[in-house]
Amino acid sequence: MKKIAMIPARLAASRFPAKLMQDLAGKPVILRTYEATVQTNLFDEVFVVTDSAQIYDLIVEAGGKAIMSKETHECGSDRIAEAVEHMDVDIIVNVQGDEPFTEKESLASVLQVFDEDPNQEIDLASLMVKITDWDEINNPNTVKVIVDKNNVALYFSRSLIPYPRAKDVHSTYYKHKGIYAFRKRALMDFKRWPMLPLEATEKIEAIRYLEYGKKLKMVETTVSGIEIDTPEDLERAIKAWK
Repeated sequence: MKKIAMIPARLAASRFPAKLMQDLAGKPVILRTYEATVQTNLFDEVFVVTDSAQIYDLIVEAGGKAIMSKETHECGSDRIAEAVEHMDVDIIVNVQGDEPFTEKESLASVLQVFDEDPNQEIDLASLMVKITDWDEINNPNTVKVIVDKNNVALYFSRSLIPYPRAKDVHSTYYKHKGIYAFRKRALMDFKRWPMLPLEATEKIEAIRYLEYGKKLKMVETTVSGIEIDTPEDLERAIKAWK
């Protein structure tokens, strides 16, 4: 199977504009993420796909591979789908551009899902990490996921799921980490499907796959990493890098 990584990189960001171009220990965040992904040695190719000439030029000048989007896109999956439509690939991994601490273990675990699926029953795979802090569990910026006994996703939400009505039952809470691995056909299906009400309400693109009946396998990881969504996250990342 040919496996590639795609890093969608939009310059605009509502909570932290131009966050991908912020300096992290001497290099922009998006370049740190690109280099970390390449250094895993898991992929035949790694690309940054972007709507920004600034980001495109940065990656190319650093010796990397970048693709300019031709269309305007609502989400990373749509941006990647446009870029890979005419590529001869089997598995595409979406690495978030704001995760400069991307590491090999997590990426290898989502790729392994397809190596262990000879009948091609799984359409895509993603990561989840156990969370116990109630502030994080109740935070709408933290996307939670619930799964069945085989770790296939049942639903994603910004709300508290599962709701702890029964106080004598211990529930485990999982945060969704936005790394996806797709079979190409699932990604192309996503691009042609219109957004439905659940995805539009929650603003979580993974829900579209569930609404249309795709099978999304979740893999538990203990690596939480640092996603740079705010200036405070960037400060944490700088301290962690040092």
